[in-house]
Amino acid sequence: MSRIFNFSAGPAALPEAVLKEVQTEMLEWNGAGASVMEVSHRGKPFMAAAAKAEQDLRDLMGIPDNYKVLFLQGGATSQFSAIPLNLRFLGGKADYAHTGHWSKKAIADAKRFVEVNTVCDTSEEGYKHVPDVSDWTLSDDAAYVHITPNETIAGVEFDWLPDTEKPICADLSSTILSRPIDVSKYGVIYAGAQKNIGPAGITIVIVRDDLVGNFPDDAPRLMDYKVMADSDSMNNTPPTFAWYLAGKVFAWLKANGGVEAMASINREKAEKLYGYIDASDGFYTNPVAVANRSWMNVPFILADSGLDAAFLEQSHAAGLHALKGHRSVGGMRASIYNALGLDAIDALIDFMDSFKSANQ
Repeated sequence: MSRIFNFSAGPAALPEAVLKEVQTEMLEWNGAGASVMEVSHRGKPFMAAAAKAEQDLRDLMGIPDNYKVLFLQGGATSQFSAIPLNLRFLGGKADYAHTGHWSKKAIADAKRFVEVNTVCDTSEEGYKHVPDVSDWTLSDDAAYVHITPNETIAGVEFDWLPDTEKPICADLSSTILSRPIDVSKYGVIYAGAQKNIGPAGITIVIVRDDLVGNFPDDAPRLMDYKVMADSDSMNNTPPTFAWYLAGKVFAWLKANGGVEAMASINREKAEKLYGYIDASDGFYTNPVAVANRSWMNVPFILADSGLDAAFLEQSHAAGLHALKGHRSVGGMRASIYNALGLDAIDALIDFMDSFKSANQ
């Protein structure tokens, strides 16, 4: 069996070492005589595994004690509504940065619950850069500020935070665990699992204690951070396999140098791929402003779009999968999350160079 290089934006590649470990435990986990998917989520063995997963994540990210860590369902998209519902006790207005397709969706959901002030909007240009924060129109009376630091579809990223005393809420689905961050600068961090955490089906929410406990009485209880925190994220049956596997990924990250080591490798991967694209004499181009190029999602365009189908067919045959760009933007996209090593980048560049030589 030979594994492909999986450049999917999500569900994305998982560390091979983790998959092999899970494979050995598939029929019998932890001496239980059953799979982890077949044991009670309230039994001591699973509760211990869940607690270890949380502690490993806290260690990896340096999460302060005054933050709750929740393992929820519903995907990151569910938090588009959960955040305004949990935080609107601070006020009826919120600031949102509109920097890509996912922040656009977050804004649409938030408008059902709060007045939204859009602090910046790059939709007309097709999401190719992020304005400097000095150009953002922040509100004095906003309850919170929402950002999407990395937009997977357009491959646009920014690595700074607005200077505000308001709670900053960030969708880190595609950048969490790819580099160190200072969690204490955020009010809420949320992330879907299917990029750097584990399989689809679980969503991480990291929320500061003072933002928990003011949920409206007439809203769905499962979106109440306090309800989920008080029940250890088990008010209902959690996605046990996804939680278990996320824990395996956290342990793998700790064993391989943590987020500091991931940052070094991810920087090198991104610089290598962008460097090749920039040096290709226009055969390949990246449409994003250099300062806002994503480490995790690298879109690129062929000078002759008539070659797109051939590029995708031949790259797939070469074991380089899921390189088709999102349907809304076209072109190509390589998502290069933690589980993809430098060997994947080298293989992609080798193919791109061969394809260029054959089609110039």
